[in-house]
Amino acid sequence: MHPALWISKTGLDAQQTDISVISNNLANASTVGFKKSRAIFEDLLYQNINQPGGRSSQDTELPNGLMLGAGSKVTATQKTFTQGNMLTTENSLDVMIQGKGFFEILQPDGTIAYTRNGQFTLNDNGEIVTSGAGFLLQPNIAIPPDAQSITVSQDGEVSVKQPGNADNTVVGQLTISDFINPAGLEPIGQNLFQETAVSGAPVQGNPGIDGLGLTVQGALETSNVNVTEELVNLIESQRAFEMNSKVISAVDQMLGQAIQQL
Repeated sequence: MHPALWISKTGLDAQQTDISVISNNLANASTVGFKKSRAIFEDLLYQNINQPGGRSSQDTELPNGLMLGAGSKVTATQKTFTQGNMLTTENSLDVMIQGKGFFEILQPDGTIAYTRNGQFTLNDNGEIVTSGAGFLLQPNIAIPPDAQSITVSQDGEVSVKQPGNADNTVVGQLTISDFINPAGLEPIGQNLFQETAVSGAPVQGNPGIDGLGLTVQGALETSNVNVTEELVNLIESQRAFEMNSKVISAVDQMLGQAIQQL
C-alpha cells in the first residue's frame, strides 16, 4: 500500500483531535473559571534510507540524508492558565481570584479538588459550598443564620454583620493554593482540577501573600477562551483536514490509473 495513504490518515486523526479540543473550548466560552486547552502535535518516526553524513565515495560524504516521515499525532493537550476577564455580579458569595491560585474544594470521597470558579452559595447548615454540586469550600466557613451581610476582604478574611453588633464579626479565613506547574493538573469536570505527580504539591496561603492572587468579592472570572481566536484555529484545522483528505484522493487516483494501465 502506498505510504502516503497512512501518512495522511495520521494527519486526519490528528486534526480530528485538534477540532475536538477547539470545540470543547468553544462549548465552555461562557463557563466561569474555565481554562482553554490546546493540542500538542508531534511528528512520527522517520524511515532513514540514507543517513546524513554517510559515505557517498571514498573521500566524500552525503550532505543531506533521505528520511521519509510517517505522519503526525497529538501527544498531549495543554491547559492555558491565563487570567480571564472580570464579571461584576454584586453577589456577596461570588468571589474571584485576581492572580495566581485556586480555591480548595472538599469532594464527597474526602479528597481535595481545586477550582477557579468562585460561584459559591450556602447549604442548610450555613456552610459555604459550590453552586453546582454543593461541595464544601475548604477551610470550612459557616455563616451565622442572623447574618445581615457578608464581607470578603482582599486578603480572604470573611466577616458578617449581625444585629446588635456595630462591628463586623470575623467567621473565617479563605485560603488559596497554587502549583509550580498548573498545566499538570488533571481536569475532572464540574470546574474542578486534581493534583497529579507533575503538577507539584499545592502551596497554600492567604490571598495576596507570597505571590498568591487577591480575592475580589462580588465578581467572577470569566472563561479565558477567545472565541475569535478559536474560530480561526477551527478554520486552520478544517483546511488541514481537507488537505490530508485531498492527498488520499490523489493517491487513490494514482493507484487507480496504475491498475488500469497495467
